[in-house]
Amino acid sequence: MKTISNQEFGGERPLYCRHGLRLENVTIHAGESALKETSDIEAENCTFEGKYPFWECDGFKVTGCLFREGARAALWYSRDLVMEDSVVETPKMFREMDRLCLRRVKLPNAAETLWSCRDVILEDVEVEKGDYLFMHSADIHIDRLKLQGNYSFQYCRNVEIRNSELHTKDAFWETENVTVYDSFINGEYLGWYSRNLCLVNCRIGGTQPLCYCSGLVLENCTFEPDADLAFEYSDVQADIRGGVASVKNPRHGRIVADSFGEIIIDGNIKQPADCIVQTR
Repeated sequence: MKTISNQEFGGERPLYCRHGLRLENVTIHAGESALKETSDIEAENCTFEGKYPFWECDGFKVTGCLFREGARAALWYSRDLVMEDSVVETPKMFREMDRLCLRRVKLPNAAETLWSCRDVILEDVEVEKGDYLFMHSADIHIDRLKLQGNYSFQYCRNVEIRNSELHTKDAFWETENVTVYDSFINGEYLGWYSRNLCLVNCRIGGTQPLCYCSGLVLENCTFEPDADLAFEYSDVQADIRGGVASVKNPRHGRIVADSFGEIIIDGNIKQPADCIVQTR
């Protein structure tokens, strides 16, 4: 593997189609596609300022690097990425990728990031301004994610999240096979139209959560006072500790809590309309 140290590059495609390359303390200035069509790349303590630096890359490790805002859309159409201890200041990162792992990464401007990615691992990741995070992605494993940003995980499949704090309106819409453990999820309209969403030991906040769901399961969860009008038209099995402000028109299943502020069953309920709602 060839090593390039303490150098600067700019313009279009300065390291195009290189293979077996290690970058140390390298700066990629304004330009485009610095490392396009590459493989077996390592970058350590590097700074990326130009657009599209990694496209169509196979096998690359990024450690202790900084992606400036100008490096937007930096990693697309690539495979086998490990990124550790890095800061990503640009939106629209990670699109159409397979097998990527982010550890101890901060993304302070993460709008429209992680779209259509498969086989994803996140550990100790912090995301801010992360609107539309993880659109149309699949096979995701997350531990210790801190997220600020709306419309996250829409249309995702096969997701497992643990020990996380998610502040996100409209999360998990039209998802399939999602399980969240030991986490706080705060935001309006959680999980609408989801299939096989399971929440275990979670704390839930925000109005009208978990409506229009099928195969919904809650185990040992708690609801914040603002989590009202829950479970409308849902097929649900729920074990809730503490109280629920209000439940409205659940379709099928069983909901158990210590108390309910209000149970609303009206003429708009959908069949089979046989959900059991009861206190413990």
